[in-house]
Amino acid sequence: MITRRDAIKYAGLAVGAAAILPRLTLEALAQSAPAADLSTLMDPGPLGDVWLGPKDAKVTIIEYASMTCSHCSAFHRVTWPALKERYIDTGKVRFTLREFPLDPLATAAFMLARCDGDAKYYPITDLLFDQQASWAFVQKPQSPVDALEQLLRQAGFSKEKFEACLKDQKLYNAVNAVKQRGLDTYKIDSTPTFFINGERFKGEMSIEGMEKVIKPILGA
Repeated sequence: MITRRDAIKYAGLAVGAAAILPRLTLEALAQSAPAADLSTLMDPGPLGDVWLGPKDAKVTIIEYASMTCSHCSAFHRVTWPALKERYIDTGKVRFTLREFPLDPLATAAFMLARCDGDAKYYPITDLLFDQQASWAFVQKPQSPVDALEQLLRQAGFSKEKFEACLKDQKLYNAVNAVKQRGLDTYKIDSTPTFFINGERFKGEMSIEGMEKVIKPILGA
């Protein structure tokens, strides 16, 4: 279980050289890993998927991301608004964001995003990605967890609610189960990783890059 004390203790993993270690470990695993089994890609994890866009959309996008990943943050700040406006809100694309935390602080952030129900998932993840520099990479004496708590007051989190969420063992296990399946079954080794109609794309994508994939499927 990730407690407030644990989160504060390990928050430093999101800063400096230690933040690189999870990526190196994932890359090492991927080099010797067998081919990914994508047959169950659409199956939801223990928390379920929070989908945006209609079920009958021609294009389905699944993103695996970490809340402390700077490339994930850049995608959600720059590309995501255009993708949502042009394709998701118009019913052409169905999208979901899945948890792939690279460190305990990212795990805590995903737990908080899941804590208030599906309706708050994207408002909170959008807020955390937009303001990533203000909580994930703060300088001492303030801790990232304290900065995270202050930021989530904007989303209606009291101190009691914030701490209760981080102590939720079931939620902690579920977030990590989503990541573990990403590792074991889909051989994900970096974030962000996108699956567009089942085809894998690694790394931050621009709207132009996404449109090169999306438009031919849509016949545009």
